[in-house]
Amino acid sequence: MMRCVAVLLLILPMLAQAKPAGELWFSVLLDGRKIGSFVSSRSVDDKQVTTYQHLQVEFDRAGTRIALGSSETNVETMDGKPLAFTSVSSLGGSDTRIEGTVADGSMQLRIGSGDSIQQRVAPWPSGALMAEGLRLASLRVPLESGQSHAELAFQAASLDAIEVTSTIGPREKVSLPGGDKNLFRIDQVFSFSGTPVRNTAWIDGERDIHKLTMPAIGVDLTLIECGKPCATAPNQDTNIFERTLMPAPRALNEAELSGGMRYTLSPRANGAPLVLPETSEQSIRVTGRDIVVDVHADARAGFGSSPEPADRMPNDWLQSAAPEIVDMAIKATRHSRSDAERMHALEAFVSGYISDKNLGVGYASALQVARNPQGDCTEHAVLLAALGRALGIATRVVDGLAYAPGFAGNEHVFVPHAWIHAWIDGRWQSFDAALGGFDAGHIAFSSGDGDPWRFYQGLDLLGRIDLKHVEAFETRSTQ
Repeated sequence: MMRCVAVLLLILPMLAQAKPAGELWFSVLLDGRKIGSFVSSRSVDDKQVTTYQHLQVEFDRAGTRIALGSSETNVETMDGKPLAFTSVSSLGGSDTRIEGTVADGSMQLRIGSGDSIQQRVAPWPSGALMAEGLRLASLRVPLESGQSHAELAFQAASLDAIEVTSTIGPREKVSLPGGDKNLFRIDQVFSFSGTPVRNTAWIDGERDIHKLTMPAIGVDLTLIECGKPCATAPNQDTNIFERTLMPAPRALNEAELSGGMRYTLSPRANGAPLVLPETSEQSIRVTGRDIVVDVHADARAGFGSSPEPADRMPNDWLQSAAPEIVDMAIKATRHSRSDAERMHALEAFVSGYISDKNLGVGYASALQVARNPQGDCTEHAVLLAALGRALGIATRVVDGLAYAPGFAGNEHVFVPHAWIHAWIDGRWQSFDAALGGFDAGHIAFSSGDGDPWRFYQGLDLLGRIDLKHVEAFETRSTQ
């Protein structure tokens, strides 16, 4: 869902025509059920253009109500030159605010998460456009079927830029709350790392958007322009876990999971080809449209990429230089003599430290978890990754699936999960504080620096794959 939140904040300004001050309201639907609202406005004042957008959605996570929200304000010159931006993300009660001013090819940033405030300077992505710049670029392309254009769209929540390619299609009859309309179809591709995101929008001759769809967890996420009363009407119950769980063909036992497991995965329907990473514990083999994934409980030397300098550095979500994190890491490992012993000690410490294990936190930073020890697997992962970095150990946050004998009334399923990689003895070894340790019941989708936007991008496969076959295999030690 958060991957969709990121994309939605890039879409509407590119297709909105200049109008008198006012708001455009949209109802947000997931597989036909209302889960939220989206509002966008554009105003001109003192030769500056200000664009504001706010997305709010809510759904159930195994009986726990979760609210996700994201707001973005862009300030630009009349000709679309970036001046300033503000992004506020609320991930299940955990808020992050990013403020930036743009000048001379750089961004002056102020980033706040809870009561932690960081200031820094970062380069502005060369050629990147914000809302008004994207809107003006789209207006330069005729509304003719087959016309295509590409822009570099700045994403404030992750402080990077994404190439967006838009292709104009023919007019189509579209059913809307106010009746049918003949609208132009626009197909877009957002070139995120990993699997690109595709969406389809329908606009009128004035380039006002009326409907938009994009894939989300195996079904369609849809925005329909319908006015404020419709958009802000009560939401419907939607249990997102029903769509993200992957049933196992059979029960997996502890002996199998302590060795090696072979999984055959297949994309549903006509979905995009599957792409999964090779790691020190995970090998990939492509067989037609299926992929065979071998997972070893013990990491192997010589597999996977070496760490980058950033894997040992603090960032906005893994605040490993914060005195609280450093002190916690030192105390938890005072009896450990090697990096392997330190990581196992930290794994056990985090498992016990987060005493309130619940699904009510969307995504908190390591410092937030240190100060308020509650949450699910993501909170365990970011705190563990930050503690490792505080001791100089390279770490990455991993997203994927993990086997559960039972979860939320379902038996023998793979559930969305997070754990970490730590660079130990020349290989990336996995540590899982939420489940009490790593085993071959984990399937990795991607790894990163703990940024939630990139983390959720890695979960793009949820709802789009099936597990066709599973078997255990003998592993050979490569120590």
